[in-house]
Amino acid sequence: MFENLTKTELYAILTGVFTACLIVSNIIAGKTFDFFSFILPCGVIIFPIIYIVNDVLAEVYGYEKARNVILLGFFMNLVAVICYTITIWLPAPAFFENSQAFAIVLGSTFRLLMASFAAYLVGSLVNARLMTYLKRWDEEKLFFRCIASTLFGEGLDAIIFIFIGFFGTMPIEALLAMIIVQALFKTIYEIIVYPITRTVINNVKKLPEN
Repeated sequence: MFENLTKTELYAILTGVFTACLIVSNIIAGKTFDFFSFILPCGVIIFPIIYIVNDVLAEVYGYEKARNVILLGFFMNLVAVICYTITIWLPAPAFFENSQAFAIVLGSTFRLLMASFAAYLVGSLVNARLMTYLKRWDEEKLFFRCIASTLFGEGLDAIIFIFIGFFGTMPIEALLAMIIVQALFKTIYEIIVYPITRTVINNVKKLPEN
């Protein structure tokens, strides 16, 4: 799959994929769906790609390079949000009838925006840091590293996003249920796609450096 690439070339590709998926996830997260009587943001459907790339970056390239991609993703998402905001503010011509729908889809409250940014930074960085730390502890247990890092990273992501974004708008029991369900949902998702993660990591490790 990657035989004609070097690790350096693939790093650039993974950076682009990660950043694009992050921006997409923050757009589609504006819609929620019912999951066995629980509510989840639709952003979880693109989660496997984001965390597979995150795991590959941390496992193959190390924490420092994974952190650089995470921070770049944060910056580009901020650029996207600024562009959305300016676009919404600009006056539309009379014949354009979809300004309100456009604003609803791409607009976001300041509270949810801060919740999303804080949760993303903490969750992604903890995931990458834990992957690299556990690798030094036992390099053979890739499955354990992937699942443990996702559980902790996504647990923190869910706690930060849901409490900052929704505290005071619903009962505390509902907040706790959302946190637990979202963290478990994504962890189970990671378990299901682990064979793909392992295959990608093993293939990338075989690539030449330059």
